Amino acid sequence: MTDEAVTDRAVEPRSHDRADETSVTPSPGAGRVTGAAVLLGGILGLIAALTLTIERFKLFTDPGYTPSCSLNPVLSCGSVMKTAQAAFFGFPNPILGIGAFSVVVVTGVLAVARVPLPRWYWGGLTVGLLVGMVFIHYLIIESLYRINALCPYCMVVWAITPALLVVAARRWAALSGRRGLVDAAGWLWPVLIIWYVVLILLIAERFWSYWSTLL
Repeated sequence: MTDEAVTDRAVEPRSHDRADETSVTPSPGAGRVTGAAVLLGGILGLIAALTLTIERFKLFTDPGYTPSCSLNPVLSCGSVMKTAQAAFFGFPNPILGIGAFSVVVVTGVLAVARVPLPRWYWGGLTVGLLVGMVFIHYLIIESLYRINALCPYCMVVWAITPALLVVAARRWAALSGRRGLVDAAGWLWPVLIIWYVVLILLIAERFWSYWSTLL
């Protein structure tokens, strides 16, 4: 064998090196940090949904009841609960949250226990949370510009759902084994922070006439 042949073979990239440029090896199970984040988010969301449902039925049976989350003219669950938007599908919206966050809690428990969940499961969870985000944006717009009041427990759900979406999407991307998706998912956290900042600014601007009286 000539020296040139040896040199060519030495510099020729191996097949698995080329594959590494476009793919990554997915881990079999979600990490405990991911599982704990999903579990915590699910528990908080479930508590908020259950509390809202209980408060709504109390208000239904007693129109004069003041919900525990009616704190002032702006932070007022009671003002929000009485609107048509609070029962978009003909029943209180929090009932949807109870079902959705129950699934998230179960997912978190399985993830913490290091039970491998398939890619399609994380993909389905991502899609479900994405649909939830669309609904949340509708409720945010209605609360800010039509109802003119904010529901504190609803805002907990607003804060939790996008964070869960990022965690689920990143896990789905990791299981895909595609480096492009993994790299793209890495930008979701910065996007989430920007989303939070924009939402806070919108709330501050919309109700500034009231906030300013508290300064």
